[in-house]
Amino acid sequence: MKKNKGVVTLIVTVLVMAALGFVAIWGIGTEKAGSASGIRQGLDLAGGVSITYQVVGEEDPSAEDMNDTIYKLQQRVQGYSTEAQVYQEGTDRINIEIPGVSDANSILADLGRPGTLYFIAQTDADGNQNYSYTGAGATGFSLNKTIDELIADGSIVLEGTDVEDARGGSASDQLGNSQFVVDLTFTGEGTKKFAAATERAYKGGVNSETLGIYFDADFVSVPTVQAVLSDGKAQITGMRDFEQAERIASQIRIGGLKLELEELRSNVVGAQLGEEAVRTSLLAALIGLVIIALFMMIVYRIPGLASVFALIIYTCLIVICLNIFELTLTLPGIAGIILSIGMAVDANVIIFARIREEITAGKTVRNAIETGFQKALSAIVDGNVTTLIAAFVLGIKGSGTVKGFAYTLGLGIVLSMFTALFVTRMILRAMFAVGLKDVRFYGTNKEKATVNFLKKKTLFFAGSIVVIVLGFVFMGINSASTGRVLNYSLDFVGGTSTNVTFNEDMDLAAIDTNVVPVFSSVTGDGAVQVQKVAGTNEVIFKTRELNLTEREQLNSALAEKFGVNEELITAETISSTISSEMKSDAVVAVIIATICMLIYIWFRFKDIRFAASSVAALVHDVLVVLAFYAVAKVSVGSTFIACMLTIVGYSINATIVIFDRIRENLGSMMKKDSLEELVNRSISQTLSRSIFTSLTTFVMVAALYVLGVTSIKEFALPLMVGIVCGTYSSVCITGALWYVLRTKIRKA
Repeated sequence: MKKNKGVVTLIVTVLVMAALGFVAIWGIGTEKAGSASGIRQGLDLAGGVSITYQVVGEEDPSAEDMNDTIYKLQQRVQGYSTEAQVYQEGTDRINIEIPGVSDANSILADLGRPGTLYFIAQTDADGNQNYSYTGAGATGFSLNKTIDELIADGSIVLEGTDVEDARGGSASDQLGNSQFVVDLTFTGEGTKKFAAATERAYKGGVNSETLGIYFDADFVSVPTVQAVLSDGKAQITGMRDFEQAERIASQIRIGGLKLELEELRSNVVGAQLGEEAVRTSLLAALIGLVIIALFMMIVYRIPGLASVFALIIYTCLIVICLNIFELTLTLPGIAGIILSIGMAVDANVIIFARIREEITAGKTVRNAIETGFQKALSAIVDGNVTTLIAAFVLGIKGSGTVKGFAYTLGLGIVLSMFTALFVTRMILRAMFAVGLKDVRFYGTNKEKATVNFLKKKTLFFAGSIVVIVLGFVFMGINSASTGRVLNYSLDFVGGTSTNVTFNEDMDLAAIDTNVVPVFSSVTGDGAVQVQKVAGTNEVIFKTRELNLTEREQLNSALAEKFGVNEELITAETISSTISSEMKSDAVVAVIIATICMLIYIWFRFKDIRFAASSVAALVHDVLVVLAFYAVAKVSVGSTFIACMLTIVGYSINATIVIFDRIRENLGSMMKKDSLEELVNRSISQTLSRSIFTSLTTFVMVAALYVLGVTSIKEFALPLMVGIVCGTYSSVCITGALWYVLRTKIRKA
């Protein structure tokens, strides 16, 4: 790159940074795409709508039917937000909380409806009309019988269970006009049924029969059958817009609700956390970002400065993309993004370490820059692709917070790779072109002795085993004393929801300071979730499950201290917000993701021992952090899953860097070198990267822990343990484990 071009590149970079910063912070106009103010926020940051449904027609619905209905409703509300919560209240009520929504009426009709699809023949076996026509369009048709009667006499020719897939879309009608439709694909059995039904309706080519499509107690389409349809596909027409088409398609895919529901009440609820919580989290992000920027410039000089520019661009892009892709942001989500900022430094550290190695080997600065990026590419790509595979699987198979975490993780990975491999490289080339060519601006490596890590492998293995076993011991102790192996919060085990109407309107800060301690003194637990009902003095407190004595004690304390009318205090037992199906979805997703990562590493490294060692390190880090949860009795809540998944991604990324160096050194291995020396040298060569990356990430999380609110501290503390553990396992465990497998097991 020539000097003039370098100057232009730097000027353009500064202008782009300014433009992105403006769009990210203020947007264009009010809450436009790219504006931070337009990002969807979760219940904890912005509140939303809380809707309570009651089961109709059954006084004591079965647990199986309630669980099935809750799970299907959870799937439906994914369309509104991945952070929506669905849980049982009492014995026959279901509560739904959706962030970022203030108009309950806009979603009530969709969520509580049965969502059942029927294809109904026009006449029954005796020739009687199953439905009659009294008006215009599909809405003019009405049933002459009940659904049960139609099922009994065989007039229901297909049901929703015969549909394999349903998708909203658009198509052209006979006049060439565009219309919104729902495209259906039937199962194998459904295809046979539909072919037989259309053949009967067609009656050998006479267009006299219709096949009514009946959905949610209404006819949505009653087309005339003009041919025998045997390709297993059908189409529902008459949708008013794409949103309706996609919503109906989603309900058909999910299936009908086992229970009929009616609205009991709906409230607009305020943010669970106040402005102070958001402010301190953002302050932690700023402090962490400044510390990382100073660290990078001090340690890596000019390349470090280039990475700071790239990091600013990365931060702005992730804010803009959150808006563009309409991802819901929660406070743990903010923590996850702040964490990703720290991890984004990783690729730059790998590159700059490579550049220094090349300069130390005698190459010119220009050649060192190009070679450094080339040699760092495989480690960056492999590390990020393995984590991206995990994010993809979690996004497809996961639900709830797992899906939301996967979206944010995937976005962060793609943007970090883009800024590291393209933006940093472009800026660094421009800086070199304008005259910053002296070796002193880039630095060199001092001669370092190879550390014999493998000599102490037995000690490392034994230490890890002891910590993991200790964790299981404490789980047993916890189970014996409390009945639970971990300190599960109400997100996992449910609890009691207490509605209190105060005599005055209190803000969240006052509630946290004055009221929450009253609840904590009764429950003996500081985990209290708070929600205000908009426009009223009513506040909802969610705690562990309270018995009758504790409820009476709490009511008396509230009446005595705040003058609350005890008759206006109501309490209901609520189920966990993380259902058993969501837990199983998360477990299945993690297992599939782990298998996919193993296969990818096996394919890339051409040796299953690399893959096996990577997965073993991953399991090691998860078990160590789990042991910390058990020993320290840290609350296991909704952030637990995100925390463990973050550690998985961090662990695999750190391991890949060392394995990439081992693979490279194997390719140039001399006969005089022993395999033990090669592994020790590879770990030593990447040691600075391991330490520096962990340090920068640790700083970001530590800032969160120092300045964050309780829920953030509970997220940050295990993460700090995970970061330290991930560094330890990548340096002390993975290389040694691969060496043992290499020397004991033949190549597969």
